[in-house]
Amino acid sequence: MYLSRLTLASFKNYREAELTFCPKLNCFVGDNGSGKTNLLDAIHYLSFSKSYFNPTDAQNIRHGDDFFAIHGTYHHADDTFQVHCTFRRGGRKVLKIDQKEYDRFSEHIGRIPLIMIAPQDQELVYGTAEYRRRFLDSVIAQFSHAYLDHLIAYNHALGQRNHLLKQQLIDAALLDILDTQLAERGTAILRERLAFIEALQPYFQKYFNDIAEEAEKPGMQYRSTVGDLDNYKAALAAAAEKDRILQYTSVGIHRDDLHLTLDGYALKKVGSQGQQKSFLLSLRLAQWEYMTEQKGLNPILLLDDVFDKLDKNRVYKLLKVVGEDNFGQVFISDTDPTRVAKIFELHPIEHRLFTVPAI
Repeated sequence: MYLSRLTLASFKNYREAELTFCPKLNCFVGDNGSGKTNLLDAIHYLSFSKSYFNPTDAQNIRHGDDFFAIHGTYHHADDTFQVHCTFRRGGRKVLKIDQKEYDRFSEHIGRIPLIMIAPQDQELVYGTAEYRRRFLDSVIAQFSHAYLDHLIAYNHALGQRNHLLKQQLIDAALLDILDTQLAERGTAILRERLAFIEALQPYFQKYFNDIAEEAEKPGMQYRSTVGDLDNYKAALAAAAEKDRILQYTSVGIHRDDLHLTLDGYALKKVGSQGQQKSFLLSLRLAQWEYMTEQKGLNPILLLDDVFDKLDKNRVYKLLKVVGEDNFGQVFISDTDPTRVAKIFELHPIEHRLFTVPAI
């Protein structure tokens, strides 16, 4: 699957834009602040119905305008289809495939699989556990609609339980019902998370070996707050008194974490910038390969300023990997046109270069 045409109206810094892409590598080159990342974010919108960087739709409208519109034309095998995402200030967001509007945005997730690699991925290393949980959820939801349904239902029940815990008098029967709902949904989510991490490990190790120049062994360990899969409701019951005091639910998949390591030590403590960058790139590329197998088609790959903090050898290794025939469409942003030109001289890959003028 690949995106052949992107049309924008009043999106971020673009009043109007129309671009035509090739099925392999497409590179946006320009100064910082010129709008390279905004183009990548528009492509992200068409897969997820939301921005990668700013979840508030109104803030993605061009200053002084009342709406934005993003249109994309996609090709998959012999099929051609269009995706339209529009939002009007004070109104609602509309997502359509061809001319059919979605009733729920979640129905679209996974239709156009996509992976974004951006400087914000550093939050996987230094950020809170919530960021790492969002990583797991965003990946698994693209190939498992059941997971997404469980997650939506879990968050609804969690909101109800937290609201109940804030009441002066707590209905014990209602609390038990909500605990049952959380346990059923949470166990299903936990099972899929654990299976995904186990399945991802060999791909992750392979790409780390390809890109990194060190012999360290990277790792990922899931840290659950409920223990094993059969312990969910019991863990909620054990924490009930504490939760009444805190007035929120202190255990469950919404409190779990993914521990990232290098040779068994926390990545954020022992990893250099280069090692961390190699770790994160390897994690995203492993995600790409795993999703390819699950979906039976290549996810679109977005690389936003990934060459920052990567030495020349790592850059060439990365481009060699994504330029292989088994990879699908890739979009890259960079500030250095000389670097990009030199890379394509050394690795002749089908590509299209776009110079993004300064604002």
